Amino acid sequence: MRFVKAIWKLLVGIKDMLVLLFMLMFFGLLYAALSARPAVIGDGVLAMDLDGVLVEQAERPDPVSVLAGAGNITREFELKDLVAALDTAKDDDRVKAIALDLDGFLGGGQPALAALGEKLDEVKKSGKPVLAFATGYTDDRYQLAAHASEIWMPAMGAIAVTGPGGNNLYFKGLLDKLGVTANIYRVGTYKSAVEPFIRNDMSPEARENAQALGDALLETWREDIGRGRPAAVAGLNRLLSDPVGVTKAANGDLAKAAVDLKLIDKIGERRAYEARLAELGGEDADSTHGYKRIRLHAYEEQAVDIQEGPIGVVTIAGEIVDGKARAGRAGGETIARIIEKGLAKNNLKALVVRVDSPGGSVMASERIRQALLSAKEQKIPVVVSMGSVAASGGYWVSTPGDFIFAEPSTITGSIGVFGVLPSFEGTLAKLGIGADGIKTTPLSGEPDLLKGPSDAADALIQAGVDQVYRKFLGIVAAARHKTPAEVDRIAQGRVWDGGTARQLGLVDGFGGMDEAVAKAAELAKLGKGERGLTYLEKEPAFGDTLMAAIADEGESNESPPSDAFATLAPAPEGLLARAISEVRSILSGPTIQVRCLECPPPAAAPRLSEEDRGWLARWLSWS
Repeated sequence: MRFVKAIWKLLVGIKDMLVLLFMLMFFGLLYAALSARPAVIGDGVLAMDLDGVLVEQAERPDPVSVLAGAGNITREFELKDLVAALDTAKDDDRVKAIALDLDGFLGGGQPALAALGEKLDEVKKSGKPVLAFATGYTDDRYQLAAHASEIWMPAMGAIAVTGPGGNNLYFKGLLDKLGVTANIYRVGTYKSAVEPFIRNDMSPEARENAQALGDALLETWREDIGRGRPAAVAGLNRLLSDPVGVTKAANGDLAKAAVDLKLIDKIGERRAYEARLAELGGEDADSTHGYKRIRLHAYEEQAVDIQEGPIGVVTIAGEIVDGKARAGRAGGETIARIIEKGLAKNNLKALVVRVDSPGGSVMASERIRQALLSAKEQKIPVVVSMGSVAASGGYWVSTPGDFIFAEPSTITGSIGVFGVLPSFEGTLAKLGIGADGIKTTPLSGEPDLLKGPSDAADALIQAGVDQVYRKFLGIVAAARHKTPAEVDRIAQGRVWDGGTARQLGLVDGFGGMDEAVAKAAELAKLGKGERGLTYLEKEPAFGDTLMAAIADEGESNESPPSDAFATLAPAPEGLLARAISEVRSILSGPTIQVRCLECPPPAAAPRLSEEDRGWLARWLSWS
């Protein structure tokens, strides 16, 4: 007994020590965050070191990840923050130039990149130079860099633009080996989201739709680069059509080939690039960079002033899920409550809905739609601005719009419904395990995941999918002033680019947030001085605010790869993680879904699931 008591005392002591250490660390970080003083912004170069991804709505820093070392977490830059910073910078005498460091840039959707490029063009028109630097230029990096005054690349750098395309994983063979049956319920000839579970390759219908979409996206990408850098169009077309020939013509010198094709302006190492920035913004002997830098985050916080006004803005970004969700995912209840509270507390005259979502839960999508309809019942005009993706459930929540804007490269449509229900009768047979029982009604124990759903269960689930599809057609038909039969002809789960969607009447016009705000003001009969925006967002909890402050003060522990091709190739673990995430998401989500997994995946930072976040994260983010 004495030995047991001694062990118990030791365990209690260890527990008390860990609690004490955690409390000391927590309050130390709290003091550091609260006592930090904002840096004074002086003259210099606005350093846009975009080491991360461009998104519509960033996920708030995860408390556990921050405490464990936030430098290993991919950063997310919100488009609206960068746009506001550039809007301010172009008229700010303190800002002498803009520096785009793209070595760590992981990309974003085409419409978001185009919107940011437009603001860079405005900065150039104001007379301020914009310089871009990267060791390796991907499609997304070059789309941004094309709007710079000067594009720099080191002698061992490369431009390896490839255009849309690539392979997806198909799991039919694996599921057969495991004995797992994917019971599929769907409506829509082109609803190919479920194909990875029932095929080992792409169906002809899915290939036709994907090819048309990819070709359209390549064309809009070319057009955007042409707007920013007309001289590069001919060389870009040569590089895309004959990359090997272009390389041979330059004797294997990729940097020289980029200059010959007028894709870049300067071959120079980072030191030369920073010396050029020092010429533009002034030298700083105390900085490791050698030039006067204005930190992006500090500039956004101190210099950018967004005037609140009568136009409410609500963002629906990420997968649409049931219930509540943190920023970066569109929780149906969270978004609906934000809208309802905004309508009740703010004297709003119009509402702009920014949608960047591939869809998800049917019920969550409908919950958000109903909240938007309540705004219309109050005679408040609703204008929808589609971002990179507004498909399936993303289109469902867009239907209340009095006017829908999209970009030519927006991915939309995917009006179709599916459900996936895995069953494990084959797995049990392989393991020699039987399953048996009784029934008191035809639906007792259904859907049976051990022996497979019965014919009655299959019929009922398919009926539910058919019902949701009819509902989807009816919603779209009423919103777009068409008959359900007319919508059905352009639906069937097909995914459209924004240009085709406009021709089909699924959207009303081309434009981004600026055009959407102007249209909302017009419909609400607001004057030019009454166009201030009130962003309807959930107030961050104390833990979120604390962790954001701590994360911003920390420096990344990882440097971008210095090898050009290392920066171009997607990390294998990232591809595998995405595949696992898609399988897990589709199998663990609601049975009936309006989700577009055919859509190209947006750039996104790795996220921990709620169950992985644990008690500490939930405690710190509790509100």
